[in-house]
Amino acid sequence: SNVAQLVRPPLSAWKPTPNHNPYHPIDGRRLNLGRARHPKCRRVSSTPQVEAGSLRSFPIRHDLSTMDLLPMSTSADTVVGPSKPDSISTALLTRARTIAQEHATLTDKLASDYDAASAKRLGELQRTSTAIKEYDKALSASRELQSLLASKDQELRELAEEDITPTEQQIAQATQALKHSLIPIHPFAHLPCLIEIRPGAGGDEAALFAGDLVRMYEAYCARNGLRASLLKYETADGMTAGVGAGGSHVQEAILEVDSPGAYGVLRCEAGVHRVQRVPATESKGRTHTSAASVLVLPSIPAEGGAGGVDLQGEESFNDPKSDYYVDPRDVKTDVMRASGAGGQHVNRTESAVRLTHFPTNSVVMVQETRSQTQNREKAWRILRARIAQMRREEREEEMIRLRRGAGAGRVGRENKVRTYNWGQQRVSDHRSGMDSRHLDDVMEGGDALEGVMESVRAWMSEQEVLGLVAEEEQKAGLKK
Repeated sequence: SNVAQLVRPPLSAWKPTPNHNPYHPIDGRRLNLGRARHPKCRRVSSTPQVEAGSLRSFPIRHDLSTMDLLPMSTSADTVVGPSKPDSISTALLTRARTIAQEHATLTDKLASDYDAASAKRLGELQRTSTAIKEYDKALSASRELQSLLASKDQELRELAEEDITPTEQQIAQATQALKHSLIPIHPFAHLPCLIEIRPGAGGDEAALFAGDLVRMYEAYCARNGLRASLLKYETADGMTAGVGAGGSHVQEAILEVDSPGAYGVLRCEAGVHRVQRVPATESKGRTHTSAASVLVLPSIPAEGGAGGVDLQGEESFNDPKSDYYVDPRDVKTDVMRASGAGGQHVNRTESAVRLTHFPTNSVVMVQETRSQTQNREKAWRILRARIAQMRREEREEEMIRLRRGAGAGRVGRENKVRTYNWGQQRVSDHRSGMDSRHLDDVMEGGDALEGVMESVRAWMSEQEVLGLVAEEEQKAGLKK
């Protein structure tokens, strides 16, 4: 049915007052309730229903990047949101209070003796320190109201009852803000990115779908003001092509999005994307299932600080301690004649470049331009991005196992993350649980795609919260 479903707090958290709560219980944004049913209406799978068109969905903001992107609101989309927004674990509260104490200590220290490193650390702690203060303030107001409800003065009780709903909404807002303030910003979030797309199982249909994904991300970037260009576009016959390659059978495509913050916006797209549709070559009208893999890598410009990106020491590829550092002695460089279309130039000029990194057995080959120098530069950029991603994943393996135990999954190219069903005109994301009935708009990189991506970003934040809880509980267990 055309019903938007949201995970809500238990019914005990709702108060049937004459002026019904106009705020969303999860993110605190004002709702257009219209003729919405009372929260104590008929329930489906423990989730209250809301009439189609009566609820407008708003994105939950996250500091993934500086981009300000809005999803499309539609009653045809179904979202499964985060649960228990007004609760927070003791472990996270302990962590938040420790950070607030450190913030207070540094504030006193800087008042008498300024230090650049301490000032930077103070800025990092500011968000959590402010969030815990707002949380404590909301809890204090709630306790005061509870004491007034026990008063013998009827007028005081009535006044307290009127303030219960907005106070509970304030607690929910403060809890969400506190949770997200504890999530560390991804170290690559401010960087540009590379999107690698390759066909998976499904033969020719998978190769065609890979081309569809390339055009989808190109359109998304164009709509949202992200600078994007194809570093590599290789078809099944070995030919290379640029934008507008039509229905070519893609073997490998690499799209560079060189706007700052692009990695933070697009890293939610990593994984296996599955398509269910009737191929053009299918004579009996049978639906086939194919797949394509999407890998999102952080990218560093060839020159430090290019493209408005402020490179830090740990991101410089000249620093041996950097994730991006690659020892030239570990890389074999081969130059050769490019294959595919190109006439006499292809046959006579050794413009193609292949890099082989022996420690990781990574191979990168680029033949997109007629210039060997440009191809070499692109190949090194891709190789550094792959190495950086691999090194970060290796460091996070132990934490990933811990978070899996807590129910927080890893998002990588080995995971099936999304299904595109042509017959039902439906796009289903298997992480956030969102279903969108606007397949065409998704494939055109429109607001429907941003809506799906925003739901995944919210899901990723929830997984980060689960991971933080697991970390704090493990630390508490070790101390015992």
